[in-house]
Amino acid sequence: MTVSAMSLSPRIIGGGMFSFSKPLQGLYRTSVSCFSDLIDMCVHSRSQRSAKIFHAQLIKFGLINDTFLGNRCLDMYTRFGVSTDVLRYFDEMPRKNLVSWNICLKGMLKLGEFTKARKLFDEMPQRDVVSWNSMISTYSSVGLVGSALNMFLDMQKAGLRPSEFTYSMLTSLISCANQGKQIHGNAIINGVNPFCLVLGNSLIDMYGKLYLPDFSLAVLTQMQEVDIISWNSLMLAFHISGQSLLSLEQLRLITRAGLSPDKFTLSLVTTICSTFQDLVKGKQVLAFCMKSGFLSSSIVSSAVIDMFSKCNRLEHSIRVFEEVGIWDIGICNSMISSYINHYLFEEALQLFVLALRVGLVLTGFTLSNALTAIYVLPSDHGSEVHSLVLKLGMESDTIVLSSLMSMYSRFGLIDHAGKIFCEMGMRDLISWNTMIIGLARNGRAEEAINLFDTLVSTGPPPDRITLYSVLEACLNGDFLDQGLSILSSMKERYGVVPGQEHYNCIINLLVRHRKLEESVNLMQRIPYEASYDSFCSILRLCIAHSHGDLELVRMVAEAVLNVEPKSERLLPYKVLSKEYERRGKWEEMVRVRKLMKESGLKKLAGSSWIGIKNCVSNFTVDHLQHHGEQNLYSILRLLNWDLEENH
Repeated sequence: MTVSAMSLSPRIIGGGMFSFSKPLQGLYRTSVSCFSDLIDMCVHSRSQRSAKIFHAQLIKFGLINDTFLGNRCLDMYTRFGVSTDVLRYFDEMPRKNLVSWNICLKGMLKLGEFTKARKLFDEMPQRDVVSWNSMISTYSSVGLVGSALNMFLDMQKAGLRPSEFTYSMLTSLISCANQGKQIHGNAIINGVNPFCLVLGNSLIDMYGKLYLPDFSLAVLTQMQEVDIISWNSLMLAFHISGQSLLSLEQLRLITRAGLSPDKFTLSLVTTICSTFQDLVKGKQVLAFCMKSGFLSSSIVSSAVIDMFSKCNRLEHSIRVFEEVGIWDIGICNSMISSYINHYLFEEALQLFVLALRVGLVLTGFTLSNALTAIYVLPSDHGSEVHSLVLKLGMESDTIVLSSLMSMYSRFGLIDHAGKIFCEMGMRDLISWNTMIIGLARNGRAEEAINLFDTLVSTGPPPDRITLYSVLEACLNGDFLDQGLSILSSMKERYGVVPGQEHYNCIINLLVRHRKLEESVNLMQRIPYEASYDSFCSILRLCIAHSHGDLELVRMVAEAVLNVEPKSERLLPYKVLSKEYERRGKWEEMVRVRKLMKESGLKKLAGSSWIGIKNCVSNFTVDHLQHHGEQNLYSILRLLNWDLEENH
């Protein structure tokens, strides 16, 4: 008697599980693959009860002794998410092989039972590359970089050669160029082809994240086979390294290579258009997306919304959001972020609440946006979102925790931020950066520098943001020597080339110490065009020096006008006018003041705001935006009269 698995499926899966024992007697002599198909049906049905009944029947007919079927049953149990069932079945298996151990190991790791998985790994009578890769992959995914790298080293000590998948996982852990090159070289030494599709794509991505796009390009040109993922990774490498025009050039090469852009390609191109605020190209990409149907993809629609927002076309972002026909958390995140970028915090919070009410699954990015939006409101609103984080069980999400730390830091509640930081089970570099900059901006510069030292000795390697944060701490704490030391060692010690923001901190620090010539010399040596703020800092120092070098003052002031020729700020003109007046150069003074008048420059009024309950009031010199402003002015007049009478 021969019975097919498909003929049994209605009785096994559709509720008549008890009625198939008789046909199974005929199946006893059929191929093992038939039983394997039945296991697939049990998995597809997601019925744990059916799986256990089927398991019992295999035991009854002695088929459980077949190692292949036993392994298939074990894999079936790992898919139902009950670790005790997996371990019980594994212990009861009469015949285990290496595949059995690997299936159980992967199952435990997938179910988050890391301690049990590690115990199982240590007890394995033998291990292959799959066993080691499973552990390395898990450590990598949860951010345990040191454990993953140690596992990689132990794997080689055990005499096993890593595979291309091993190296592919390791590339995601690399945070400095030297480590990346060592991993690349180690693959070659071990006879692994670094230019195969899997590892090649990973290397392109790794070098891109290390700001080495030329290395990414070199890998791609040597790959025997490339796909759209290869090109997307190369485009991203150029983009994040500040070479967005070269990134766009790759789009032409993609089509020349006979490949079609996918949703990730178009999302990246749209992002590049937003970087340049190139609305013309952005609309061309949008037209292509609409024509090819890619606008129905959440990742593309989100990028389009973000592009219009950054091009100051918020109304277009709203229109795309309303008409795209997609309602998911990715689209909502982009729209919330767009509102925040245009300072429409109330609208951002309203959309956040709506997403919560309709049951969308909030992500860490959603809550991070919400925490950013409430910074103009009283701190109790931040506490409410903090409570929501706990309610949703996202207190272990590092993105959310970093946003909470940032929010409390902005409110001046740096001790609250410090408590979150200390209680974090796993800290990524963003967490360290957030805490360092929070301490620096809350008058605790020395603690920020000490925390940076702790990071260097025990945490992940610092990046550009980390080094900027500690330099800002040096600036706020007036630590000139430490700031100069960090700047001079950035490239050699940390592998980070100083950027304009790093030089600006030191220039401002030199200005604070009234080292005018040193600040100008540093500004002239940096490989970037000095920023407007750096020039202005030096100009303010020029004002304080009554006997400064006039030529130096003139050079700096004219440089400011070249950097910001359309600026509405008066500082360069004021400094030149005052210096000429101080030295009796009346004609030059009149010329500068005439330029000021012809340019129509005027001083911009500053403003302050205060949040009371759910309302934010804005104060300027000549106006108060508040529904009760007349009452407030009346009270102020009464107070003024009372003061005049008493004095």
